[in-house]
Amino acid sequence: MITPAFAQAAGTPGAGDLIAQFAPFLIILIIMYFLLIRPQQKRVREHQELIKGIRRGDTVVMSSGMIGKVTKVIDDGEIEVEIADNVRVRVVRGMISDVRNKAEPVAS
Repeated sequence: MITPAFAQAAGTPGAGDLIAQFAPFLIILIIMYFLLIRPQQKRVREHQELIKGIRRGDTVVMSSGMIGKVTKVIDDGEIEVEIADNVRVRVVRGMISDVRNKAEPVAS
């Protein structure tokens, strides 16, 4: 015959078991947010502010590696950069990777 231990119904898992199963995944997601996503968003914000602040006379480094001096700010999307004597090119602002020397503000 069947012993009483085998005849008992198995217990249903409670809410505590469900939380215990998903806790490691939640912890990993939180760690990834603070170690990967948040610093990247901060760098993107700083780069956008750097690009918005470009003005005539700044020395910039383009993503191609060329270094030039800003001669003219054309509009919100483009600037004119002098890369050699009398050689000026139009550059999309998004292609600027760094501003090396900030020019002094123009005296009014």
